[in-house]
Amino acid sequence: MTGKTEVANALTRPGKVIALHLNYPSRIAQRGSTPEQPSYFLKPSTSVAASGDALERPAGTELLAFEGEIALVIGRTARRVTPDEGWAAVAGVTAANDFGVYDLRWADKGSNLRSKGGDGFTPLGPAVIPAEGLDPADLRIRTWVNGKLVQDDTSTELVFPFGRLVADLSQLITLEAGDVILTGTPAGSSVVGPGDVVEVEVDAPQAPGAPSTGRLVTPITDGSQPLAEYGARPRIDDLQRAEAWGSRAAAGLPAEFDLDDELRAQLASVSTATLSSQLRKRGYDDVSIDGVHSNQPGARLVGRARTLRFVPFRPDLFADHGGGFNAQKRAFDTLGAGDILVIEARGVTTTGTVGDILALRAQMLGAVGIVTDGGIRDFTTVAELGIPSFSAGPHPAVLGRRHVPWETDGTVACGGATVQPGDVIVGDDDGVLVIPPHLVREVVADAIEQEREERFIAEQVAGGASVKGLYPMNAEWRARYEEWTE
Repeated sequence: MTGKTEVANALTRPGKVIALHLNYPSRIAQRGSTPEQPSYFLKPSTSVAASGDALERPAGTELLAFEGEIALVIGRTARRVTPDEGWAAVAGVTAANDFGVYDLRWADKGSNLRSKGGDGFTPLGPAVIPAEGLDPADLRIRTWVNGKLVQDDTSTELVFPFGRLVADLSQLITLEAGDVILTGTPAGSSVVGPGDVVEVEVDAPQAPGAPSTGRLVTPITDGSQPLAEYGARPRIDDLQRAEAWGSRAAAGLPAEFDLDDELRAQLASVSTATLSSQLRKRGYDDVSIDGVHSNQPGARLVGRARTLRFVPFRPDLFADHGGGFNAQKRAFDTLGAGDILVIEARGVTTTGTVGDILALRAQMLGAVGIVTDGGIRDFTTVAELGIPSFSAGPHPAVLGRRHVPWETDGTVACGGATVQPGDVIVGDDDGVLVIPPHLVREVVADAIEQEREERFIAEQVAGGASVKGLYPMNAEWRARYEEWTE
């Protein structure tokens, strides 16, 4: 194993710096998409800086974002090691800051070379905590901006543990002593500018002696040399602003669509039958999720869609995608308040797609419903939990009988309807509807008015009136209705 001094010296110019895109559940929840496998990008060794080195925000740019991370320092050559062997190849851990300029993300289409590879964009240090005797699942990462704590998370529940990252990379890439792997950032990453000071610390507070890297300090300065016209120039939009700041609200942008309490109440006050007729008037005839029924008669369903897709069972695919923290578990484990998980099961009713444990997890996270065009296991227990669930009916078999959990937060087809993450889902005893967000306010307003008219019509019919000229209302009845509403 490489000695402490050699490892620390290697931080000044690692042979390779490999960075992971997403790993922390808190960050994944912000981005709204759970990766199926680790994905990486390279950062030049010239991007490495030491604690105290100033970082220049490129002239003409706006969105310089920090990302506090735990960095693995490789201690020996690793090639085709297993996940169990991966941690043994790590000499130590240190603090890192994966800076990036969102203004240039468009230019490299995922490689991040210019947006994250600039000189000084990878501060490391100041100290390395030896890996020997360290629990890789018991590390803490914290980041401060101008003395305020903005990131605070641990390595306990990473989607991709450290040993797995080393093993995965070593399948095709020889890792050498001094190479550095950045392991992802938790929620809290945001934008900084000239005059700000960012500090990152990694420690192991539960380990003997509570070892720490100390604080990695990076002052931000303003660049004076603009980017030339013979290369990519800064280009930003509201999406880049929102992702750089961490949210639209943090970036000072209005919400794209907010299913607030008032709108939820309005949607819950009208039937899906009425909403369906209003959608049909607008040309939306294929937005009902057919073949599903509530396991709680009388239950109302109103929320935003998150999605999960199963593909037909195949032994080799299930071996790769069915075990561990698979897409099904990731989908349930990243739900949030007001979410409804919509599951594409291709209308297969001969196996379950969710059981009581995952339904309970959804409920505990604040989700408000589950819709699947497949079966539900533990049907009665799920019904007793209280979270509304719509399905094709009960079935005792596990999903592996017919399905492979494949993808989360993509566009799915459930019960013959296309559903995208963020669509509004409304359900009652008549069925479940999918409402595109841009139509919700006008549809619900007209649905409320339609039901008011239908109450008037029902009152007249109950009083003995003929439906002729009343349903729909002619001019005479319309005038009477206007008087009735005053």
